Amino acid sequence: MPIGAPDPATLGPLARKVLEYSDVMERTVEAAKQPGFSDSGWDELTGLIDTAKFERVGNDKAVMGWDVYRGLLTGWATTTDFRSEFHRISEAGNCVFLELTEHNTPLGGAESVVNSLSLYDYDGNEKLIRLQIYLQHD
Repeated sequence: MPIGAPDPATLGPLARKVLEYSDVMERTVEAAKQPGFSDSGWDELTGLIDTAKFERVGNDKAVMGWDVYRGLLTGWATTTDFRSEFHRISEAGNCVFLELTEHNTPLGGAESVVNSLSLYDYDGNEKLIRLQIYLQHD
């Protein structure tokens, strides 16, 4: 879970889902450094997503579905140390806005620090269907 995140009991149901997603992501990135890690390492995260509808919109408005995103995550997680610092979370309807400072350190490389705002869109079953990422770089 991001450093400094609020007590999930004080948040709405979808904001709690986003913090759960963040927690799973950070644990899986850590586990990805272990020998034998494979795409199945993302199964816990997959349980939070409607993989048939999921769409991730990232840098340069690049859009990808779950299978492509899972591959991107695997390549990133196996080669990078990651941690995040919490700033703010807001829930409005089926959307949650999460603001973080993200620290990525490629193995053997220099740390990169970015401010991020992620927009999580959920369906009526509380499954993530769209994730939009906005980054501020130095």
